[in-house]
Amino acid sequence: MKPDYLWLILPIVLQSLAAATPEESSLEAISKRYTKRTPNGVHLPIVRRETRGLTRRAGSGAAIGLGDSLDISYTALVTVGGIATPVIIDTGSSDLWVMSDACADGCTGAAKLFPQATFKSADIGISLNYGDSSTATFALGLAGTDTVDVAGITLQDQTFAAINQTNTTLAAIGATGIFGLGFPVNSIVWSEIFQASSQTKTTSRESTPRSLTRRLVMFGSAFSGLNFRRISFPTISAFFDSPPKDTPSPSGHETRQTPSTSTPSAFDSALASFRTIGPFIPRLITSGSLAQPLISVTLQRNTVDVGGNVGMLSIGELPTDVDVKSMTWVPLRKYSRDEGGLPAPSDSPNEEYPVTWEINIDDVYLDGVKLPRSTIAPASLGYSALVDTGNSLIRGPEDLVDYINKKLGNDGLFQCSQPHTLAFEIGGKLFSVDPRDFVSQQFKDNVDACVSNLAPTDPPKVGNYLFSWSLGTPFLKSVVASFYYGNITYPSKDEPRMGFLSTVPDNAGDLLKAAVVTAKNGAKNFPAISQLAPSGTATPGAVGSGANPKTTSPSKSSSAVQTYTLTSPFIAILFGLLTSAWTLGL
Repeated sequence: MKPDYLWLILPIVLQSLAAATPEESSLEAISKRYTKRTPNGVHLPIVRRETRGLTRRAGSGAAIGLGDSLDISYTALVTVGGIATPVIIDTGSSDLWVMSDACADGCTGAAKLFPQATFKSADIGISLNYGDSSTATFALGLAGTDTVDVAGITLQDQTFAAINQTNTTLAAIGATGIFGLGFPVNSIVWSEIFQASSQTKTTSRESTPRSLTRRLVMFGSAFSGLNFRRISFPTISAFFDSPPKDTPSPSGHETRQTPSTSTPSAFDSALASFRTIGPFIPRLITSGSLAQPLISVTLQRNTVDVGGNVGMLSIGELPTDVDVKSMTWVPLRKYSRDEGGLPAPSDSPNEEYPVTWEINIDDVYLDGVKLPRSTIAPASLGYSALVDTGNSLIRGPEDLVDYINKKLGNDGLFQCSQPHTLAFEIGGKLFSVDPRDFVSQQFKDNVDACVSNLAPTDPPKVGNYLFSWSLGTPFLKSVVASFYYGNITYPSKDEPRMGFLSTVPDNAGDLLKAAVVTAKNGAKNFPAISQLAPSGTATPGAVGSGANPKTTSPSKSSSAVQTYTLTSPFIAILFGLLTSAWTLGL
């Protein structure tokens, strides 16, 4: 049986298509129609792409399968070298890359490929590695520059990587690359180009991609799921200074270079380079081109119980119906020099910098009960979490993930109709994962047995990332999340931080139970569509039905305001909503 809402939207879809010219029905034209502009920002609809055929997922260290359920990612339409192409928005990494038409391996079936002929190559090999020890994937290519446009915000000579080999499954989900939204220090492209432009290179620099014969490790195996965070901790700090000769590095790894680079001016030059060769969003911020140095993300739910938040990426301000005072704001974790962090600039010797979107967490709760702390990593490393739009799961310490799944049921299996709440205490307030986002269907044609959207990840350690948890899309579908970069070059002047507002309704558990009943009486499977939720194509406000935040604008920062004319942003394909649902038999 097809859900009633399909027949309700059918006349609207057909009318829109009939009235559209071929150009207007293109991805770019439809995307433009749903992009919203305010005096201080732009608000872009996000489309969720889903991959089929993944048959196993990690859980309690056991082989917990997904049957015919789907893994997810969220894509944006970015124009690179005149080609508009969907790329995954990823706060767990900092690099923009797209598959080029010179791609020899891993790009078959992708959308429009970047034309290598327009590429201004820097003649620097790039090796981008993502995930963790159990989900590692890679993309190999060349660093260079071209014109990049996001919703009419255009930067000339923007650095990025043109990829010619990858083992990611992006082509299978209709995407052609990654749009990293992290800090410059975590950007491999920026690091390689900056170091190449300096007279002396570090001995640890790896500018040559790994072997093109490297074995492919495709998603869909145990301990998989989409995970596009940068896998290796940045070593750029080794470029600027090091301990005295014969003194062990406090991070446990060697950092050697010639004395000529051990001067404050070297790092001062690095900070200045953010404006010219840094990632896209940091370049806008350091040049004072945004009203607010922030982006905000809300993610829609297209599985289990379709709806929830409007899928949107806001640049330069909060969503228009969100009160800045209603959000819980917490500072980012900064890395000291002993932890492998950046040095301080010559005119501000006490500066410390964040590496990624990592926040401290107070505790974690399952169904209202505080969980024990992991014993895998020493308590001295603290308790923190990465907030990552490129991660399709919630990842945590292996011993705690095992503990949670045992609490839920035998081998991590439990009744889909039994709501469970995983909550993270952040800034003294609990932020719950919506029970509808915590679960995945275990077997095809059966909505009785579910598994959690949890997986173990690598433990923190000195000399690497220090977070224990990675809060991916199951968490992010339950909040409005604001990523405030602050002052990227001098964090003490405007502290980088994150803001959260829960959008989980009080009756989320009852809504899960109702979704199970609906599925049992209908298709025997939870719905799973690959386009925007019905509520996701309206306005830049309306982040969700659960929070009902008050409309108010955040105060302006001291940054200059620059106005842009919006053209093509992200994908909003009404026709795809109908055809995908029909194909899946919903």
